[in-house]
Amino acid sequence: MSDKSTLSQFGHVFQSKTISSLLSDKKFIQTISDILEPEYFDSDANKWICNEIREYFFEYKTPPTLEVMKVKIDDMENEVLQVSVVENLKEAWRNVKSTDLKFVQEQTLEFCKNQVMKRAIMDSVDLIEVGQYDQIKKLVDNAMKAGSDRDLGHDYIIGIEERLTQSSRATVKTGWDPIDDVMDGGLASGELGVVVAPAGIGKSWCLQTLGASAVKEGLNVVHYTLELNENYVGLRYDTVFSGVTTSDIQFYQEDVKKKIDQLKGTLLIKYFPTKSASVQTLTSHLSQIEIQNQKPDLILVDYADILKGVGSEKRHVLENIYEDLRGLAGELDCPIWTASQANRSSLEEEVIDATKVAEAYSKVMIADFVVSVSRKVEDKIANTGRFHVIKNRFGPDGITFPSSINTNIGKIDVYESNTQDGQATQGKMDNSQEYLRKTLANKFNNSQKDTDGFE
Repeated sequence: MSDKSTLSQFGHVFQSKTISSLLSDKKFIQTISDILEPEYFDSDANKWICNEIREYFFEYKTPPTLEVMKVKIDDMENEVLQVSVVENLKEAWRNVKSTDLKFVQEQTLEFCKNQVMKRAIMDSVDLIEVGQYDQIKKLVDNAMKAGSDRDLGHDYIIGIEERLTQSSRATVKTGWDPIDDVMDGGLASGELGVVVAPAGIGKSWCLQTLGASAVKEGLNVVHYTLELNENYVGLRYDTVFSGVTTSDIQFYQEDVKKKIDQLKGTLLIKYFPTKSASVQTLTSHLSQIEIQNQKPDLILVDYADILKGVGSEKRHVLENIYEDLRGLAGELDCPIWTASQANRSSLEEEVIDATKVAEAYSKVMIADFVVSVSRKVEDKIANTGRFHVIKNRFGPDGITFPSSINTNIGKIDVYESNTQDGQATQGKMDNSQEYLRKTLANKFNNSQKDTDGFE
């Protein structure tokens, strides 16, 4: 068997010569140090040597000399390991002048990928026993990607032409002009946006409005629903596009069809039962879509809090879910909007801030843009509400916008406070208590009339 075929098996000879390269080639350590882990070596001795070389290099920016290594060996307490280290180090040092070290260095990335895959397979054994197949897929997927990103980054000097001739953020507009303005054009590829609201306020309607706006612009949208079935979500989109209530659509079918026929983009709605789908499930589904050349321009997840995660503590589970979602946005180079629950104490809050985000504040830290929607009882009756920018990575935050929210016809408008519509809506909200009192009084009076004559 030739030297190269022996080396290609990534066995003892290959691993020893990898150590030789680490001892003798500063450039090699620089290029491989972020990928090569001591645990990838089969022997404890080579693991120890690799670790000592890396630590020394990180501190002194040069490989350790043989004299330095002798001092470190002398300080070892494990005599059995010490003997093995001496022997392995002697072998590695004899090979520092070997003619095939260049080949070894070229193959080290493949060696790392091989070892990561081996570890993923071994770690999967216990996961199989408990049925954690999504986690297994995640381990294997990560192993396959190991070391694949070797992009050194954006060269500032050379990249001036590209920067000045095209936008650095390819955004998808929300359709709400005041929100788009503070977001510098909308949510961009690779970014995660979150709508925060208590239960029953209209999170799903907000996501559907975002999806409808993108479809109208000729974009391809994938909408994941984890609560409502596909047909009902479709009916809601019918309402958003046509302005006809879901209960009346059957009477205006032709009008609705004409509106739908005018749409420029595409919309795919996929239902997964609550807690049955993980981010890995969505990733797999999106891979199937891409195979059919239907790459999405916008992804909606309604909603992230009820995706399936890994772990026992809910806070950590949610944190991992949001990190994975943002990672998915980056991997697909596509913006993702989702929603999150606000805690119960926020139901009667005029403005919902970051402290009212349920379960895990880290969700706010992970996302690129977070907006809350608050609607008190009187606001819901008056079809009003408040959009509040909690976090904005690319612009100002802490801004509150008055809004008109009519979920009966799927129409949500957001206004600048100083505009005519904004002032009118704000005035409506300011007088909402009186509006609520009158509405309840009218209902009571009508109820009294209905019972007149009955004892």
